[in-house]
Amino acid sequence: MLKRIIAALALSLAMPVMAENDTVKDVKDASKDAVDTAKDKLGTDSGMDKAKRHADRKARQAKRKVRHTKNQVKDDLGVKK
Repeated sequence: MLKRIIAALALSLAMPVMAENDTVKDVKDASKDAVDTAKDKLGTDSGMDKAKRHADRKARQAKRKVRHTKNQVKDDLGVKK
């Protein structure tokens, strides 16, 4: 039982370290967008791959917009991030 408690404590202390902040997420999204743009410029992929890539890009853009809106609301309300 003591081992389980220690494991749970270690896991709970490690979780904030493993969490990504919004800046890291933005950088990852930007790098994925750059790869997608390069693939579009090559023009060598099929229609399904292109459609999936464009859908993924739109989803990343929507998530990025939601993150930025959430942070703006927190700033306006004076809530810590």
